[in-house]
Amino acid sequence: MAQNDLHYLCNPSSVKLSGRVTTDLGLRQRVYVERAQPLEQCTTEELYARFRFGNADIKYIADLVRPKLQQRTRRSHSLSVEQQVLIGLRFYASGTFYQVVGDNIGVDKSTVSDVVKAVSIASASLVNQFVSFPNDVQISQTKHKFFTLGNMPNTIGVIGCTHVRSINIQLVGDADLIITNCVVKWPGSVHDARILRESAIYRELQTNRPDGIILGDSAYTLLPWLITPFLAASTPAQARFNTAHCKTRCAIVLEPQGACNIILACIVLHNIATRRNVPLCDDVYDAPEPFEEADQPLAFCQNEGLSGRIVRDAIGRRYF
Repeated sequence: MAQNDLHYLCNPSSVKLSGRVTTDLGLRQRVYVERAQPLEQCTTEELYARFRFGNADIKYIADLVRPKLQQRTRRSHSLSVEQQVLIGLRFYASGTFYQVVGDNIGVDKSTVSDVVKAVSIASASLVNQFVSFPNDVQISQTKHKFFTLGNMPNTIGVIGCTHVRSINIQLVGDADLIITNCVVKWPGSVHDARILRESAIYRELQTNRPDGIILGDSAYTLLPWLITPFLAASTPAQARFNTAHCKTRCAIVLEPQGACNIILACIVLHNIATRRNVPLCDDVYDAPEPFEEADQPLAFCQNEGLSGRIVRDAIGRRYF
């Protein structure tokens, strides 16, 4: 199948200020910071609130990225892999300045910058391990879950794009909110339809049509395997189809290389959190946007659109 196109700590009083002191002889001596130890100091609830993961989850993530990060721990006064992961998670969770993250964990902002970059690259390298399209064995279960979710039959995924810091990200997800495919490389000005048309998953599904359909909004052109809503429902069945389509598709409502690595890292962490049943904060997700007509997408082959209409009409007549 197609590959993906690739604070305030618990005990702040224990953290001393970094800097230099002058001795009686006039020599300047470096003073090393007593760094906070959140894994030892914080309760489970405090870890979730500040890092979005619990103690066991953080150690699990640290073990995953250890081969990429352990060489950074060999220097004097260097950060452990666990400390690097905590810095990265705190930055992802808060989106605050490097200086703020550094002040609260006991490192300077340049160290935070280096660590966030390293943790992002290490996490992003796991994307094909944690982001994969459902295989033949999983497809039947995926269809059942989507049907239970929104009464839309034969659905194996939902697709959508979202803008993050001037990057337009294409995501495909399943009914469990697991991201099954991603494209993270296009500027925000690029149309959703073009991102799809030039993606590996488009080439794969055009060549090997899947056993099921993917739902997309009206930013996409209708294809035999990509089903969009009726732009103007003219019958009760089409209206019911659009309602089921919108309800089901809400599952996915969720090119500087550095930004792309951070986004990929967050995608990997999202799937890890979902698979490990990490509780989510109530304010993590915005409410899904209501259905509305989007700009006209880029033109696809006329035969593809005709085939897509045949598939959509057949679903409407049979199930709605």
